[in-house]
Amino acid sequence: MVNIQKLTKREQINYLLTNRIPRRWLTFFVGWLSQIENPLLTKFLIWGWSLFAEDLRLQDAKKQHFSSLGDCFTRELKDGLRPITADPDIVTSPCDAIVGAFGQVRGTEVFQAKGFPYEISELIPNLHINHKYRNGVFITLRLKSSMYHRFHAPVDCNVSKVSYISGDTWNVNPVALKRVEKLFCKNERAVIELKTGHPTNSITLVPVAAILVASMKFKFLSQILDLKYKGPNDIACDAQFKKGDEMGYFQHGSTIILFATNNYSFCEGIETGKAIKMGQALLSGHSDLSTL
Repeated sequence: MVNIQKLTKREQINYLLTNRIPRRWLTFFVGWLSQIENPLLTKFLIWGWSLFAEDLRLQDAKKQHFSSLGDCFTRELKDGLRPITADPDIVTSPCDAIVGAFGQVRGTEVFQAKGFPYEISELIPNLHINHKYRNGVFITLRLKSSMYHRFHAPVDCNVSKVSYISGDTWNVNPVALKRVEKLFCKNERAVIELKTGHPTNSITLVPVAAILVASMKFKFLSQILDLKYKGPNDIACDAQFKKGDEMGYFQHGSTIILFATNNYSFCEGIETGKAIKMGQALLSGHSDLSTL
């Protein structure tokens, strides 16, 4: 765990406010508050949120009036704002995000930040899934609270199961990632294997929830996966997606970690700290991904 005395004053405030408070109860409270449908309260909450999120672009939203803060968090975008790279050999970004750690998996070791490794099996307990990414590639995509919160299929695929893993609600901002070991492995998350129809191409998404509204809603599941969920960990489904189809959304900013087999390489322009849009080219493969 971090030595708080070694942080700058600003980092100390950020760290203390987001990681030394009762995260679970604050998350429940904000989740409750964000669902209240009251016009004046909604305007006030969005105004307060905009003070801390200078890059909030509500003019891109499909609608301009929101019934609640949660309605604003999960807003849809106007049509055409996120063109999808059509090449079937290209894996696109599933979401708007800031690129975090990315690169090759070293055996079974992944990095959340420089000097902070974790084992794939600690994040994805399922051996059938995690062994596919030995020496594969990974990328961490952080959704800021101001960003578009919905995530989409990065390839044509089908999904037969979602595995839910209950956990904590640590903040996933860069300050915490550099100081809390194995943070992603501690947080609430889901594991979604995308079946491309090709025997050597495998891609898995791991949406990771975080503090405040720690909730994931998948369009193809009736359940909302949040801190109150008490159902089975493995949820069977039968969902088909074309590249760019919406899969679900976070009810607040968080992170998606994407894993792919070692026959993929990163496209030009992928850099740590750089913003990326949903639908933008992320990985390039060498096989036909359209054989579903």
